[in-house]
Amino acid sequence: MSAQSHTRPHPATTGGVGIRLPWWALALPTLAFVVLLALMLNPTDAQAAAGDPLITHLFERVQQLIAH
Repeated sequence: MSAQSHTRPHPATTGGVGIRLPWWALALPTLAFVVLLALMLNPTDAQAAAGDPLITHLFERVQQLIAH
């Protein structure tokens, strides 16, 4: 008696499958990158915009850590 050979199913095609992301999935990381880049390029604006002395102190500490 011969054994039955099982045929493999056809693999799914990935050419037509698309993943749709919401608009904010790209916009928010881009916005965060631009804001952080702006803070790195001109940290004096960040200190002037921050009304809280704690935030100003935090920015100064981050700047010192990056500089060393």
